Amino acid sequence: MTQQQTAEEKKYNKWIVVLSIVIPLIVAALFGIKIPNVEPLTFLPPIYATINGLTAIILITAFWAIKNKRTLLHERLMKTAIIFSVVFLMMYVAYHMTSESTKFGGEGLIRGVYFFILITHIILSIIVIPFVLITYVRAITKNFERHKKIARITFPIWLYVAVSGVLVYVLISPYY
Repeated sequence: MTQQQTAEEKKYNKWIVVLSIVIPLIVAALFGIKIPNVEPLTFLPPIYATINGLTAIILITAFWAIKNKRTLLHERLMKTAIIFSVVFLMMYVAYHMTSESTKFGGEGLIRGVYFFILITHIILSIIVIPFVLITYVRAITKNFERHKKIARITFPIWLYVAVSGVLVYVLISPYY
């Protein structure tokens, strides 16, 4: 790794820290705000659940691509996964700013399973933000050795967040 790459990587650190803190805070703040006199965007949950599912497929395909030395395909897929995650987040916030939260109505074991998946999904969706950003920065600064090291952590967390988002939707969808 050259000194220039280290300096280039460092210039992104402030953005990584700021975005890793600001994104969850904004989402939490907006989650509590309801836009008055607006039609609830009840059509969004199946759309953003689908986006989560597509993100999971994209992540798996990107993993396959890099394992098969298809670096340009990997790069394009990862950029698409980031875009999908941003679109998901915008739809998720829009839904919750216009609609009341849906209460889970399941009972017994499924209730515990649902809340375990939901809570781990929420926690890991916050934790994954800096991992995705750091992994991306290491790729765009061509620091591929360090990129690979952190990608080994980022990939399973991000994949879990994407898949668990779909599971949360599937489990709560009967109660919409």
